[in-house]
Amino acid sequence: MGEPAVKGKRRWVRWVLWMALVLVLVLSGYIGYVATQTAQPVTLPVPTGSYTVGRTLVEWTGSTRTDPLAPRPGEPRELSVWLWYPGVPGPGAQQAAYTPGAWAGLHLSGPAGLGETSFADIHVHSYADVPVAEGSFPIVVLEPGMGLAAAQYTTLAEDLASHGYLVAGVTPTYSANLTVLNGQTISATEAGKPRATDTANEHAGEAQASGDRLVAIWAADDQFAATQLAALNASGRFAGHINASTIVYAGHSFGGAAALEACRTDPHCVGAADLDGTQYGAVVHTGLAKPMMLIGSQNSCITGTCRPADDGEQASRDTAQTLLAASTGEAWCYQIRGTEHFSFSDYGSYYLAAPIRSQVPLGPINGTKALTITNAYLSAFVDHVSQGQPEPLLTGHSPYPQVDVQHTETVRLTVCRGPV
Repeated sequence: MGEPAVKGKRRWVRWVLWMALVLVLVLSGYIGYVATQTAQPVTLPVPTGSYTVGRTLVEWTGSTRTDPLAPRPGEPRELSVWLWYPGVPGPGAQQAAYTPGAWAGLHLSGPAGLGETSFADIHVHSYADVPVAEGSFPIVVLEPGMGLAAAQYTTLAEDLASHGYLVAGVTPTYSANLTVLNGQTISATEAGKPRATDTANEHAGEAQASGDRLVAIWAADDQFAATQLAALNASGRFAGHINASTIVYAGHSFGGAAALEACRTDPHCVGAADLDGTQYGAVVHTGLAKPMMLIGSQNSCITGTCRPADDGEQASRDTAQTLLAASTGEAWCYQIRGTEHFSFSDYGSYYLAAPIRSQVPLGPINGTKALTITNAYLSAFVDHVSQGQPEPLLTGHSPYPQVDVQHTETVRLTVCRGPV
């Protein structure tokens, strides 16, 4: 090998070494930055109602229901339910932990967990196990999206409770990636997840049948929680404080679909809200005779007004249009620009390192802004259907430029109207 070649090889080796050093320094700097950010305390958005919020956790077993999702047949269906309510914290009241005890397992595990805000550093606005405020409060049953848990919707729940509602956050056992019963963590089972032969189309073939089957189970969970809450009105902390004749069902994603189905057969339901959930179950074809609100993320087809990009979106749009055409109750539909599917959960308030955030569908909108808008519309809807309060926000021009109002009628709906 000649001298020029040797010198060229040395220069190449030096260049590689320098680049490796630069890469190490950049990665070290980024890792340090991430460590600093994840250690910063995060406070969830402040509730907008006038009540201070209390929170307690309960576990209920359905003595007449066997669990079709459990790994062993014949087991009773057990649920963990988080209750947020108008509370009166006395001296020494403790602020509730975001994920107490084994619920901390909701945090990302392994190396990925290093890129997410520590849940111990997430501050909520509710107080643990405090007395209930004076009054009798309507019920809102709130169910999460597939795989998630009630705790991850604390922002929505606290805001509703601050407006004078008893909010029951239901975590669907064996469908949630993690739930906690009797102090033990429980993971999802295959039976608890939708079966999709075509992952691009949630309404194709077996996926449709699986979704219909699961949504009936989740809807029954919602109704069971409402029934258990009604029983609490007789004695204990909540005695005399529950208006069990007025129930609103709400949920995100699959929980939103379950909310519509639960409302369909519950005579005490006064309305249902679906946050970015493609619909399943009998309600799609029978329609809903009660008021409903559908809020979709940007480009979502759950309001029936999108421009479908593939067969899956076309099926979701057709499903929503079928539901709306069959329904006889009032309906309001909106899309929030800049949001993606997880923007309706607390994920928008956490810090997530870039590699993790790129895998979580949050969209470019500020997470707190997305939750603020969602809270405004959700509380307006619940106030309107449960108390008959006029709500200009629902039918007028939106004060939020991110919101596309897709329906402004207030009597009967045939299909959500708006840009298509």
